[in-house]
Amino acid sequence: MADIVICRERIADQELRRLVERFFGDMVKIVIDVRRRVLAAGGELHADAEQVLLADGSLQADLWGANYYPATDPERCIEYTALINIRPSQDNPSMEVTDEATRRVIREIVYTLLGRGEAL
Repeated sequence: MADIVICRERIADQELRRLVERFFGDMVKIVIDVRRRVLAAGGELHADAEQVLLADGSLQADLWGANYYPATDPERCIEYTALINIRPSQDNPSMEVTDEATRRVIREIVYTLLGRGEAL
């Protein structure tokens, strides 16, 4: 079983539960490729999942980090914060994804591939 899983379709609840419990207990770190509409879930650092997606063919500029919290609600299940998001060259000078259009795409992908904060 891999510590980081690339999701191209909806992840099974049991696999998501395993990743949540493996590292943090209440959430899983994710990196979303907003162009390819895939994400990598798991690992201790967003940078680890970022490397998995880069090796899979993603481009750095398309990758954004976040945290996913199951057992919450759709408005609070995604935290748009990660060190890998600090990109002044892309008009994102902070750890938080500031562009609302990018956040909207991230939200759509996360809702499709992980869920809307449902309990596992």
